[in-house]
Amino acid sequence: MITAVDLYHVLTAVVPLYVAMTLAYGSVRWWRIFTPDQCSGINRFVALFAVPLLSFHFISTNNPFAMNLRFLAADTLQKLAVLAILAFSSSRLSPLRRLLNLDWSITLFSLSTLPNTLVMGIPLLRGMYNGAAAAAGSGSSTDAGALMVQVVVLQCIIWYTLMLFLFEYRAARALVMDQFPGGAAASIVSFRVDSDVVSLADAAKGELEADAHVADDGRVRVVVRKSTSSRSEAACSHSHSHSLSMQMQQQPRVSNLSGVEIYSLQSSRNPTPRGSSFNHAEFFNIVKGADEEKGGAGAGGHSPQAAPKRKDLHMFVWSSSASPVSERAAGGAAVHVFGAGAEHGDVLAKGTQAYDEYGHDEFSRTKNGNSAEKGGPTLSKLGSNSTAQLYPKDDGEGRPAAMPPASVMTRLILIMVWRKLIRNPNTYSSLIGVVWSLVSYRWGIEMPAIIARSISILSDAGLGMAMFSLGLFMALQPRIIACGNKLAAFAMAVRFLMGPAVMAAASIAVGLRGVLLHIAIVQAALPQGIVPFVFAKEYNVHPDILSTAVIFGMLIALPITLVYYILLGL
Repeated sequence: MITAVDLYHVLTAVVPLYVAMTLAYGSVRWWRIFTPDQCSGINRFVALFAVPLLSFHFISTNNPFAMNLRFLAADTLQKLAVLAILAFSSSRLSPLRRLLNLDWSITLFSLSTLPNTLVMGIPLLRGMYNGAAAAAGSGSSTDAGALMVQVVVLQCIIWYTLMLFLFEYRAARALVMDQFPGGAAASIVSFRVDSDVVSLADAAKGELEADAHVADDGRVRVVVRKSTSSRSEAACSHSHSHSLSMQMQQQPRVSNLSGVEIYSLQSSRNPTPRGSSFNHAEFFNIVKGADEEKGGAGAGGHSPQAAPKRKDLHMFVWSSSASPVSERAAGGAAVHVFGAGAEHGDVLAKGTQAYDEYGHDEFSRTKNGNSAEKGGPTLSKLGSNSTAQLYPKDDGEGRPAAMPPASVMTRLILIMVWRKLIRNPNTYSSLIGVVWSLVSYRWGIEMPAIIARSISILSDAGLGMAMFSLGLFMALQPRIIACGNKLAAFAMAVRFLMGPAVMAAASIAVGLRGVLLHIAIVQAALPQGIVPFVFAKEYNVHPDILSTAVIFGMLIALPITLVYYILLGL
């Protein structure tokens, strides 16, 4: 039976986190203490130092030889079960196939299985089940805090890597379908990616180009590199940094980190540039010339850079960009003239007037998410706002368009995932933490005090700074519910009902009982994890839904988890 003292311990552990978040929110919205530039600096500090060292601290102090394998099996089974359900629902055998595309599969997997375990889960579960001994399958016992650390290890090493794989797979498919229409993609035998290309998501922003080389035997070898315009911007960014800094007081929300304007998440949903001196006729001449080159080579041409770049303020979690709080140091979301998988010729045939229709109001979609023009590009019926729909076009006889061999695509995706991981500080902090814990608990070696104190002085501030950074992010958004009330309600139901329900079934299936079962269900009802939102924003896969799940979910998480805690304790 849950007593008032138990509830007090829970509030003692969690309320300070909300205090830090509220102070940050008020510092921007109410008291105007921090500017967006200063928020960017705080977020960068948290991304580079506070959160990685916090992860290292928890992981390195966890005994890997006393891990609760049954609890981890339940967590793994939950995620595999959700993946299996989503895979079947999007297969040709399912009637939901046209509704549940790859974008929605990724989003639903994030919402239902990836909670905020590191920042919110460890203090909350410790407050609820502090010191509770639970028998594991191997006969060992552990407390709730140690169990959450074990879940964090799997999240960082396995599940976030899987998320990266899915996002890069989606970006690779979009790139191939856009650059190599028809059956040309089936002849691709290799991809070579220049060393300065970190993510295929840059293709949707117009920052990548794919050059195809056709051999005498008809096989195609593709080189993916930065576009000419992107390289020019990167080369000029340093020379213009002084002049940009002189204009900071004249331009709205200019970032001293990236030299570009910062816009909120909501404003980034409309990819049309504001106040742009864009020459429509010149643009179509350029695109038409690119199409002619593509037709002559038998493969994809360059994606023109249509407009000035825009930036969005990210969460504190590191991304592959030069700054963790902006999409790219050299570029942001460009005007997606060929949105929803439209061919270049489709847009050209409609002339300059069609550009305005495609470039404004999210390509002139109707309220239900479909194209406003009959016969136009078909969008997901669930209203996906991603840059490309991933249903392969057919060849006119109902067969899907050809794609490169699976081995070629897999190698391309693995290369990009590896490049993303080696640029992520959390990758190093997690792996080094696991290695040190193995060495420390195997041979009883203690970390030298001078090193331990150097780490703890920053890691001790990790939780508070993480919540403070979340509060800054909330304050800079125009709306807490960015995706609309209906989608927000749907996302909250997936997060707080579907996730715990699948976890309960998986836990019972592997034999969890008692306190362990309670911990498993409550941790599945934590608010949305922040790393999936960062990925969703970078790859433009329902970022408004994930933003709402992070912000609004954090606000309602405490009462919801308390309800679970009380009901399970009856």
